[in-house]
Amino acid sequence: MDIRQGSQEELLRMKKNGEEGNGLSRREATEELIGCMVHSEEEAYRLYCDYGHRVGFSVRKGKQSYFIGTKNIRTKDYYCSKEGLKSDEPVTEANFNRPDTRTNCKAMVRFRVDERGRWTVIRFVPVHNHQLAKPGERHMLRSAKSFAVGKSGVIDPAASAELHPVNGSSERTAGEIPEPPGYTIRECYNQENVQNITLVGAADCQSLVSYFKRRTNEEGMFYWDVQVDQEGRMTNFFFRDGKSRNDYDCFGDAVIFDTTYRTNKYSLICAPFVGVNHHWHNIVFGCAFLLDDSTASYAWLFKSFLESMGGRSPKSIFTDQDEAIMQAAQQVFPNTQHCFSYWHILKNAQSHLGTINTSQAFQNMFMKCMQGSDTKRELEESWAALLDEYKLEDNIWLNDLYRFHTRWCSAFNKETFDGGINSSQWGEVSNNILTGIADESTSLTRFALLLEKVVKTLRRNESEEDFRCSQTAPVRAIKHSTVLKQTAESYTHRIYKLFEAEFLDGCGATSCHESSCGGSLLRFEITMQGRGSKMWAVLLDTSTMEISCDCRKFERMGLLCSHALKAFSLQNVDTIPDKYILKRWTKDARRSMYNLSQEDSTQQECTEAELAYRNRAMQYAYNLVLKSQELEEARKIFWDSLETGEKALEVFFEMRNLHAQSAKDAGKREKKKKSSKGPSAKKAKQALASSSAAPELLAQTNGQQFQSPQDAHGNATIGRPIYYQTFPSTPMQPNQIFVHPNTIPVCAPQDLSAYPAILRPNSNFGGAKNI
Repeated sequence: MDIRQGSQEELLRMKKNGEEGNGLSRREATEELIGCMVHSEEEAYRLYCDYGHRVGFSVRKGKQSYFIGTKNIRTKDYYCSKEGLKSDEPVTEANFNRPDTRTNCKAMVRFRVDERGRWTVIRFVPVHNHQLAKPGERHMLRSAKSFAVGKSGVIDPAASAELHPVNGSSERTAGEIPEPPGYTIRECYNQENVQNITLVGAADCQSLVSYFKRRTNEEGMFYWDVQVDQEGRMTNFFFRDGKSRNDYDCFGDAVIFDTTYRTNKYSLICAPFVGVNHHWHNIVFGCAFLLDDSTASYAWLFKSFLESMGGRSPKSIFTDQDEAIMQAAQQVFPNTQHCFSYWHILKNAQSHLGTINTSQAFQNMFMKCMQGSDTKRELEESWAALLDEYKLEDNIWLNDLYRFHTRWCSAFNKETFDGGINSSQWGEVSNNILTGIADESTSLTRFALLLEKVVKTLRRNESEEDFRCSQTAPVRAIKHSTVLKQTAESYTHRIYKLFEAEFLDGCGATSCHESSCGGSLLRFEITMQGRGSKMWAVLLDTSTMEISCDCRKFERMGLLCSHALKAFSLQNVDTIPDKYILKRWTKDARRSMYNLSQEDSTQQECTEAELAYRNRAMQYAYNLVLKSQELEEARKIFWDSLETGEKALEVFFEMRNLHAQSAKDAGKREKKKKSSKGPSAKKAKQALASSSAAPELLAQTNGQQFQSPQDAHGNATIGRPIYYQTFPSTPMQPNQIFVHPNTIPVCAPQDLSAYPAILRPNSNFGGAKNI
């Protein structure tokens, strides 16, 4: 193997020429490293760190050997930061609570130093046994350089004049390679993607559009949208399937929008819209590929998402701390509560705070600022103590974060519903949706297919969980508790366990002080075990069974807190009011989603009730098709139901047509009789013309005036009501019409020639009706 004289300056020159900006493959990066020669220990470390940054791992220094009898280094090893195991380290207070990041990775590089002080790579192990960082995450690697240095090849010097430097012209020392002036991270990323737009080939774009069209033909409710630039090039993509629309109708109250993942081939932002279903599992509402993270791109995406969901905005949306996203959300979702995701904040803290973030004491103080402050004053005190304890008063990231404290501090978002998705535990699961589904050669279409596979897996898990909830019951901690029995029958298993934990926690209250606020309103002051002297106030109206706690867990999560449950217990309430069992957490969360009502948001958005009905019916039918498509027996049940419904509709419309035809024929006969000649017809016309009132049904029970002693069959009729139809202008003798309760009314066999034709028994208007 030939050893090339590849110094660190040569690598910097390559980066400056844009080779790194175009994204070297792992094989190319490996070939660049093997045989490289540098001239100092610092350059050797920087060389491997640069390689690790391009591949996706962090570096730490390893063993070294010396020339005999001297302190001159002979060999030096550098390892992947995941080398070794945590169990190999001695247990100390500092690392006891530290997350385990070691995987015993064997990747490493060894340099040998010759007598002239040249450091040459003599051993190289490129294979890792863990997931490597994605391009969008590599700037967070601990050993990575700052973005301005590590990505210096991103900005083309010819185009640098179009961007505004942050700190003006940068100064450099003698012998230092000149670097472009500093730029914001957003400008660097966006400029890189503008240059890479030509890399998204026409073939890949056409393939992705063809995939969208095929999905549209296969399922009519598939939605996709593409944005093009001024030159007609496709830049941003958004898509969701029909099932995602159904999912959003059920669980679209809280949405997390994640932009931390990037596709490997083109480094486009992959931004899924994710929520949580009734099993507290991930559910995907849609996904987007974005060329850049500008306000215009996010605004276009939010508008497409809103249109695809029938114009219904979520109650709350949780995102990363990004001013472009904030501006776009304000434009498109003005009535939606926009907050920063705790998971995003904690992830950013890892890259901005360094080793301080590994301290458990620091993390406890940081979480107290975010979730343990109930008032603005408590936040200010906790924040000041945090900065003073760790000397972080000048930390730019923390100061910028505090400017938007109303978007992440619990004291200002007690009424914001999040469904539990705004937590670090759930966020880790959410991020795993996209982790590892693609590599650096994956095309956009392939990525969309892999995402479709992931979504199918999530839905299959939900179906299995639905089946488990329908066939089994969760184990109750207190077997004879009526409250737990009620909630176990209503909630899904996962949500029931969350509720049960709150219920048991309420049983451990150490102090409960009850007082009356007048009328049926009671106030409870409750302290809990392990919470010190902190007190929670609960208000309960015993007449309406309305309850509220100042922790606002029900408003945020949709589950009653331990404090409210303790107050119910003190009042011997053995069943939870239905209004406090949120439908979205129950086993029947999807069952009532298609019922139309006056308060239905989708119906309000439609201009006509028919349109609302059609949209709901299509969603319902589509959901049933998805449920039944995998099993032959299920398909047969679905088809039989459709055929039964179709026959019922045919009978309905046939009867409706018969009634319409009968009314039409009656009208024709009436018109024909009116036009016939004769004195009786003339008298009938005069009678109808002189009366503007509608025919009347009159009933009398006076036997002396409006009854005949017997009917045509000889049945006595004294005292029985009779009904007859008459017109006010044509008086009629009462003894001419009578009725038997169990027979059709008939006229008495008398001479009726003196009466108009329409009042004769065989006339269309002469029959009486028993009502």
